[in-house]
Amino acid sequence: MHRHPGLFLSLIIIITVLAGIFIQPSGFGIKNLPWRLGLDLVGGSHLIYQVDLVKVPTGDQESVLNGLRDVIEKRVNLFGVSEPQVFISRSSGGSELIVELAGVKKIEDAIAQIGATPLLDFREVEQNGSSTKFNYTNLTGRYIKSAALTFNQTSGKPQVSISFNDEGAGIFEKMTEANVGKPIAIFLDNNLIEAPVVQEKISGGQAVITGQFTIQTARALVERFNAGALPAPITLINQQTVSATLGADSLHKALVAGLIGALIVMIFMILYYRFLGVFAVIALLIYIFLTLGIFKLFSVTMTLAGLAGFILTIGMAVDANILIFERVKEEIKKGLSRTSAIQEGFRRAWPSIRDSNISTIITAAVLYFLTTSFVKGFAITLLIGVLASMFSAITTTRLLLKVMLKDLYTKNLSPKI
Repeated sequence: MHRHPGLFLSLIIIITVLAGIFIQPSGFGIKNLPWRLGLDLVGGSHLIYQVDLVKVPTGDQESVLNGLRDVIEKRVNLFGVSEPQVFISRSSGGSELIVELAGVKKIEDAIAQIGATPLLDFREVEQNGSSTKFNYTNLTGRYIKSAALTFNQTSGKPQVSISFNDEGAGIFEKMTEANVGKPIAIFLDNNLIEAPVVQEKISGGQAVITGQFTIQTARALVERFNAGALPAPITLINQQTVSATLGADSLHKALVAGLIGALIVMIFMILYYRFLGVFAVIALLIYIFLTLGIFKLFSVTMTLAGLAGFILTIGMAVDANILIFERVKEEIKKGLSRTSAIQEGFRRAWPSIRDSNISTIITAAVLYFLTTSFVKGFAITLLIGVLASMFSAITTTRLLLKVMLKDLYTKNLSPKI
């Protein structure tokens, strides 16, 4: 880069032009890689489910909630819902499952697409005289890897064959080993389906449910198991619909605000720093196109909060240039040549830029990993934006100054800094 600054600058400009074409809403990639917009920008359905963890041991609750989120996300994806957002919200009042389905206008369709995924669990049977007690175990439908419709070789009746994942297979093997000669009850949606007697330890993670099924009910059950069996019951407690018109209006206002803010920043830089400000504006435009290209390329879901995070980084990108330019001015006042002053300005400004951006990166990482929903959208755009702004300030601006100033000096058009 130091030996061929013009080549690297040309490469950055070419990539920027391609990014500008790529980020167009109706441009390249619209079919295979369209923009991912959140519920608050395109409208859709917002569902809140209460999660019942009463029968789940405290130590297993986090695992169950994560499994529940994965199951619902898998089920929604199976039905073709575009870009679902599924996350868990925990509070003193309990745990809630939040489902945001962008583009789904009819909330009834959203509820139907999530559907009544079956709650399957295996319980040990304790018989005391004439009374029977069913004891809960930690073997539930969340350990099911796959299910298939099969037929009993003797009776010819339909049955459901299930295969557990590795963890579930280990639990099932220990359970059957501890209950040889005893029944193990299989419950579906808290209804006893059957209670077969264990003849021997069962290894391999295979089990068969032979309830009173018709072919249609068995096939429906298989489809639901393959979509994911719930590890805990959920109850719909709130439902909302965000209109597409409201989302489009919010998107328009956010884009206008971002454009006005960027223009004000650019005008300020040119008026205050004059010649250097022009380079800062060019670097800022490159930063905007490249960052938006990254958002689209990696399918970052853009929400209002995410747009706010990106707009915030525009100001932070210029802030790094301000630190550099002020350093350059100080070095020129000390008597250094323009070329030496620019090199020294970048070198001296780098520690301040590095430290301030690292603190922001840490903050964004904490927000992303320890929060949910719109805060995550803000955090991810802020994180990507900060990293891109560091590249813009240190690499792009330096290359612009090095190449353009050299060309101006060659033509005896030395600008005043």
